[in-house]
Amino acid sequence: MELLAVENLRVYYQTLRGDVKAVDGVTFSMSPGEIMGLAGESGCGKSTLGRSLVLLKPPMKYVGGKVLLKGTPLPIWDKKTMASFRFSEVSLIPQYALSALNPTRKVKKLLTDILWSKGIKFSQIFPELRRRMELVELPLEVLNMYPFELSGGMKQRMVMVLSTLLNPSLLIADEVTSALDVSTQKAVARMLVEFRDRKFVGAIIVITHDISLLYQIADSIFVMYAGKLMERGSTEDLIQRPKHPYTQLLVASLPRIGARYAQEKLQGIPGCPPSLLEPPQGCRFRTRCPRTWEKCLEEPPLVTTKDGDLTWQVACWLAVDKHA
Repeated sequence: MELLAVENLRVYYQTLRGDVKAVDGVTFSMSPGEIMGLAGESGCGKSTLGRSLVLLKPPMKYVGGKVLLKGTPLPIWDKKTMASFRFSEVSLIPQYALSALNPTRKVKKLLTDILWSKGIKFSQIFPELRRRMELVELPLEVLNMYPFELSGGMKQRMVMVLSTLLNPSLLIADEVTSALDVSTQKAVARMLVEFRDRKFVGAIIVITHDISLLYQIADSIFVMYAGKLMERGSTEDLIQRPKHPYTQLLVASLPRIGARYAQEKLQGIPGCPPSLLEPPQGCRFRTRCPRTWEKCLEEPPLVTTKDGDLTWQVACWLAVDKHA
């Protein structure tokens, strides 16, 4: 049984100039225990996709689509109804840990209020809380401290503990390693895997610009561009044998260990992502794609095949021809 199934999800931003089509018809699924990386350039819609599964608030607007979590529909359009799912069934580690912690309240008070909203007493959860804080190497004294008294790494680890304390079925980790030093990034990434292995969470979506991080921890990678799914497959296949031109250029832009600049210069992707107020006709990557042709003026269908236990998906006319 699929743990998460998303079908044709559309989430736009309302602006004075019109709707920004940040997530525009996205379909994918996840298996229990899976860590899925969500990658793409800034503004591609990956954070919007992740946040829409937890808390949809203005100017975000639900336009259409279905989301099923363990077979149960998630009413993401209804903020009040979704309150019963948040924290216990679907939880978020935000991009900046400090934004999740009230600077005027000590950590224990913040946690007590969250638990109270779920009808749980602090004393009930304290033994498990202590165990998890020991796991991430945080002393209990942190509970009686204000967020500004903690380092960036300590805040991030504390938010990870708070977000997973009730064992949510789905955890969304949004740029959790940004603004952290390299050693702390590695520790946080290792904790995500350990939380999955210990079944603190059912599955994890890791949103990041850092594909090299996903190569180390993700089972599959989902590549977005301009609000659309470009490609999704197993991590090894997607990194070693990418099929979509956009994914190929993303992977080619990564530095290779041991390569000298004079011999192998890094190449970026020419051009800029399109405006999502008026996305281009057909394939949204065609204005920057080195392999574009007349067929790209039509929107490519999503080609889906099985790749072991994972589903491989790509939206490109070149892939359609190969599977015709």
